[in-house]
Amino acid sequence: MARITLRQLLDHAAEYSYGVPAFNINNMEQGIAIMEAARDCEAPVIIQASRGARNYAHDIMLARMIDALCDIYPEIPVCMHQDHGNNEATCMTAIRHGFTSVMMDGSLEADAKSPASYDYNVEITERVARMAHWVGASVEGELGVLGSLETGESEAEDGHGAEGTLSQEQLLTDPDQAVDFVLRTKVDALAIACGTSHGANKFSRKPDGDILAMSVIEDIHQKLPNTHLVMHGSSSVPQELQDIINAFGGEMPQTFGVPVEEIVRGIKHGVRKINIDTDCRMAMTGQFRKIASENPTEFDPRKFLKPSMDAMRELCRDRFDAFGTSGNASKIRVVPMDEMADRYVEGLLDPVPSTARAA
Repeated sequence: MARITLRQLLDHAAEYSYGVPAFNINNMEQGIAIMEAARDCEAPVIIQASRGARNYAHDIMLARMIDALCDIYPEIPVCMHQDHGNNEATCMTAIRHGFTSVMMDGSLEADAKSPASYDYNVEITERVARMAHWVGASVEGELGVLGSLETGESEAEDGHGAEGTLSQEQLLTDPDQAVDFVLRTKVDALAIACGTSHGANKFSRKPDGDILAMSVIEDIHQKLPNTHLVMHGSSSVPQELQDIINAFGGEMPQTFGVPVEEIVRGIKHGVRKINIDTDCRMAMTGQFRKIASENPTEFDPRKFLKPSMDAMRELCRDRFDAFGTSGNASKIRVVPMDEMADRYVEGLLDPVPSTARAA
């Protein structure tokens, strides 16, 4: 199958009530692990790259790699997504290199560190959405700043993350403002802030409603039932992966991620895209440490990379199954981007319900 846009994939996920994991990649091994899991589960997939990943792997290498993965696994619909774009240029160059979807994160200014004003977020996100829709690409926006409700701080990831202490208002997306934001920007998906954060150190204890505000998702979905919601920073940081890393020389402090059951709860209330990066890193790193410890004379990179790919594949399989993504790949007829562009022009892809437009 050809590459699929985020909008078409999430429309299908909404129709059939499932969520789609969005796995971050930096290299070939991660890409193969994701696609083998998608093949095994017959699941569509979102593969995404941050600005840091694009700098690490280079745009041309990433584009060719996704081409190759689509050729090797032709039965799997693949959305290639730019994660946390910081300005128009980042988003437009991604589309030029074959990305079918981009995130314009206007919650922070172009430095990807300073919280932005609401007006700035609306203006730049609308501009990117308008340009992307001209060619049929999808756009994800973000309202609210990703960060911990426990500490009031964000954790930088690939150079992206708010600096300083954030207020409760910044850390939780306002449902009424979300309606206005989607109406004015015409985004295809909305990332919301509910207490999740990047990295492994998300929560100091198993999260409850005080530090993981799933009720915000439910309130937004009630007001925007046709808008696809996105949970960022949603790795579950499995205890078994922490234990493997620490058993073989690691020093990860005890930490807690977003429980899979809470993500499943979110899927029931409009969450269609779930971002996962830390879990994949941990799965691979645990195997690196284990092999280096058990076989200190080993120097062949393949002996480290193959087991790490196996571990990541298993993790991806678990998420496809848990989110209901499995079994949906063959149900999707991929629509070309030029046809998607026509649909935007004809007004057939409006994420805002008529009641919100009237308001």
